[in-house]
Amino acid sequence: MRRVYMDHTAGMPIDERVLEIMIPYFTLNYGNPSSIHSFGNEPRRAIDEARSKIADLIGAEKKEEIIFTSGGTESNNLAIKGIAYRNKDKGQHIITSSIEHMSVVNTCKHLSKQGFKLTQLRVDKYGIVDTEVLKKEITDKTILVSIIYANGEIGTIEPIKEIGEIAHEKGAFFHVDAVAAAGQIPINVQDENIDLLSLSANDMYGPKGTGALYKKTGTPIMPIMHGGGQERGLRSGTENLPGIVGMGKAAELMKTEMKTEAERLSKLRDAFIKGVLERIPEAY
Repeated sequence: MRRVYMDHTAGMPIDERVLEIMIPYFTLNYGNPSSIHSFGNEPRRAIDEARSKIADLIGAEKKEEIIFTSGGTESNNLAIKGIAYRNKDKGQHIITSSIEHMSVVNTCKHLSKQGFKLTQLRVDKYGIVDTEVLKKEITDKTILVSIIYANGEIGTIEPIKEIGEIAHEKGAFFHVDAVAAAGQIPINVQDENIDLLSLSANDMYGPKGTGALYKKTGTPIMPIMHGGGQERGLRSGTENLPGIVGMGKAAELMKTEMKTEAERLSKLRDAFIKGVLERIPEAY
């Protein structure tokens, strides 16, 4: 019996083209990107190239606004804790929704135990945040609004641009978990009023264990990991060179193939629904 994998939102298989470009960084170009000798030159160049490709995917102004992490969970932690700890003197109120990923939910709950006030917005039957409720809940003491871009379980896409406008009107920063959305639908962090945006390579046909955080220039956050000062002091630790190269390639492919991939997935969806309804008349 043929096995069919249908759990792509939990973990995608790596694209063969991504794997191919990663291999030399395991076997040949294995130098430390922080090294000043010649073995560090190519790894450093490769990381810069990957940074540019990811910035291009999400419409970032500068490649330096991309911080590499170990995945979406770490990116969410760095964004939320980083804003909270760095800006707690301005206020200690955080707003999120009731359908966030657990790495957002539990990070916010952790902060609530440290004295931060947490508001979780309810959503309608389609999973959409009510922006009118957000306007009522947000205050001058709100330092962060964190809302998922697209829900990986029910597919809801939130009104991100409008939410960002509301956050900025009150002087709050706006963080978006875009792990399930990046590469699937167009994202432009500048047009959509986004200050921080979390990404995962694994959800773009890239390697597991690699992610990124977009941080808009001028957005003040505090690092949550300390060490050698990599990623401009915001995420210490020797870079996952093969993973970063793979994520850059995955971002490049997702950008160029976004339309055709959407068409392919739509056909698969329609064929699946048609097949179910034909075989199970009671289904709906």
